[in-house]
Amino acid sequence: MPVSRFYDVKRNADGSRYLEVAVTGFTLLRLPLMNKSTAFTLEERRFLGLEGLLPPHVNTLEEQKTRAYQRVKAYDAPIEKHIYLRNLQDRNEVLFFALLEDHIEEMLPLLYTPTVGEAVRLFSHIYRFPRGFSVDTGNVERCKQLLLNVPLEDVRMIVATDSSAILGIGDQGFGGMAISIGKLSLYTAAGGVAPDKSLPVGLDVGTDRDSLLEDPLYLGVRHKRLTGEAYDKFLDTFVSSVSARYPKAIIQWEDLSKDTAFKVLERYRKVVPSFNDDIQGTGAVTLAGVLNACKLKNERLRDQVIVIHGAGAGGAGVAWAMIEGLKRDGLSDAEARAKVLVLDSRGLLTSDRPMESYKLPYAQPIASLEGWGIAGKYPDLLETVRNAKATVLLGLSGQSACFTEPVVKAVLQNTPRPIIFPLSNPTANTEVLPEDALRWTNGAAIVATGSPFPDVMLEGKTYPVGQGNNAFIFPGLGFGSILARAKEITDNMVMEAAYALSENTPASSLEAGRVYPPIDGLREVSLKVAARVMERAVRDGVAAEFSLREKSLAELEVIAAEKFWHPRYLPFKTA
Repeated sequence: MPVSRFYDVKRNADGSRYLEVAVTGFTLLRLPLMNKSTAFTLEERRFLGLEGLLPPHVNTLEEQKTRAYQRVKAYDAPIEKHIYLRNLQDRNEVLFFALLEDHIEEMLPLLYTPTVGEAVRLFSHIYRFPRGFSVDTGNVERCKQLLLNVPLEDVRMIVATDSSAILGIGDQGFGGMAISIGKLSLYTAAGGVAPDKSLPVGLDVGTDRDSLLEDPLYLGVRHKRLTGEAYDKFLDTFVSSVSARYPKAIIQWEDLSKDTAFKVLERYRKVVPSFNDDIQGTGAVTLAGVLNACKLKNERLRDQVIVIHGAGAGGAGVAWAMIEGLKRDGLSDAEARAKVLVLDSRGLLTSDRPMESYKLPYAQPIASLEGWGIAGKYPDLLETVRNAKATVLLGLSGQSACFTEPVVKAVLQNTPRPIIFPLSNPTANTEVLPEDALRWTNGAAIVATGSPFPDVMLEGKTYPVGQGNNAFIFPGLGFGSILARAKEITDNMVMEAAYALSENTPASSLEAGRVYPPIDGLREVSLKVAARVMERAVRDGVAAEFSLREKSLAELEVIAAEKFWHPRYLPFKTA
């Protein structure tokens, strides 16, 4: 089967690869997966009908990267840099990913959090070029036929969003497509998934944001969101259509509202291999960071009392991962749950109060609060930290500045080195600024954030700020699942990704006080994560790629490295 209707990747007798193309001339220059632009050789220009359509000088990829990087640097505003990079991706994917590969630490905040939040809000106003697959309430019944319009024949990774809970900015309607596009850019740049194996998807079920419905430039359908049975039927149709068109594809569910996120994950995870990055990816990356913070403290995870402020999809995912980590560290289920306390907007989750079903596993027995001094009906954040003697404070609330000075100092009273992770995105929603957390603890806090922040200078000393970026988890988790041909993405595979990240954080990072690897090490980390995920898929009996059986971890790492896609131009031949 060809990779695309427009080309296929083939090999010469010596094993080298080339592209056999079915289109030529002007049309070829408009296909970003195939366009080399000024890098087409003179010979290729002749037999592909490109003579006269390009400048006479033949560029190398290196020269093209230099030109593109200069253009990025010429813009001042991050959103303008984002727009340029997205335009580059829509013209020439190899060049885009080659530039991203060389400057991933600089480019990641432009293509992902925090800039992607603004790109989502402005999506209908900055729209330039179609990318991905969109299905809406007006055509979902024909979804199976619509997927035939996608020219890619072997999609392995899909990121699908209904845009109901984008980052910390909520319902963004059709604009959430920018998230799917951005995530898949990282699957390629950091996770080795070839761009022609990926498909961003927008599930347009409407929006409840009146400002979008009233915007004359809004590109989505103009009605309130589907709910209940109508929503379920929409997703059932989408999942069955994807399974028919792309039977080897994995679906990453992205930025669904908290209630929907859990329901969708449980409804489909055994129907189609799928996971939810907001729940499982956030849980895994946070667990890895806390495990590394424990190393800096010379303590074990089981020694900690963990308070999680925020009980949405991310907060519940982190609570699940922390409990599983504590159990791996030798605690019983009951002992682990007693050490993980979760708060929502009303206060601590306790067994005597009504709540959504997905929160119930994390509610504390009311008897365990005996002797607590609280002013209201339910313990607030400060009361929980004090009474539970929290040593770890994790923020997934989306509420800026809610980790106040009294709250942070209360954690310091319980431990000489408090672990403070304000993880909410985008930057404006962070629970506490790293500088404040460090100043209030006299530099004792171990700090990591969701969005990138600079290191903090305090009284002449530099304090590192780690970034708990899900990009350390989901590219490797997805890539490993693809290579294993996983029939299901199990909880064990997600946990394995967390421990792979923790155990492969460089010693130099830990020595410097960083709980996560440097961003420019994403690709190396992803290979380690992918290999561990493949190994776990085999052990869990969900790997349909039987050739992985009996392979050692080192051999699996070699396989992942060999399959990892790199942005390089291939020579062309006509069909």
